[in-house]
Amino acid sequence: MNNDDTYRMLATRGEGLYKEKGSKFIAETFIVMNEDEAKAAIAGVKKQYFDARHHCYAYMIGPDKKVFRSSDDGEPSGTAGKPILNQILSKDVTNVCVVVTRYFGGIKLGTSGLINAYKTAARDALDNAQIVEKTINEIYSLEFAYPLMNEVMRILKEEDLEQQNQRFELDCYLEFSTRKNSASRIFEKFSNLYGVKIVHIKTL
Repeated sequence: MNNDDTYRMLATRGEGLYKEKGSKFIAETFIVMNEDEAKAAIAGVKKQYFDARHHCYAYMIGPDKKVFRSSDDGEPSGTAGKPILNQILSKDVTNVCVVVTRYFGGIKLGTSGLINAYKTAARDALDNAQIVEKTINEIYSLEFAYPLMNEVMRILKEEDLEQQNQRFELDCYLEFSTRKNSASRIFEKFSNLYGVKIVHIKTL
């Protein structure tokens, strides 16, 4: 079942390999949470395979998949980066960077040959990585006076909410996490408790 508060990402890295007419295409996947991590992964591959001719890549970041980029790195336009990105889209994963390194074998593969090579190597690497489903969670803080403790705890227990960073004194403070799909309903529940201040902290 597809929910709008879930997304898929890699749990492990994967590697792939494709060979044709003497050319070798080495594919690697990386778990990346932002563009800096993606750039660092690409730089690491370039350093490792410093003698290779091309290091083509694509990455996609965020549960909403709004951050993405691909590069042909000197290969004919559209023959490398886009086929790699299409494999990421086909796998429906995010927070991933796939780099395919090519060692040229002396025989040109042509446009369709290159597209197939980069696509196949990228797919192989993604197939060899373990994929997990994650939920998009909203993190809130609650502030309230100690006498309201029972009411607050009742809602937390009813909704099976995970608590963290509790501080129970005369004035109490805690944070909790809830799935995005339930967030507005739970926010309303706490908002309706007189004397309870609820604040959204971040989305994870």
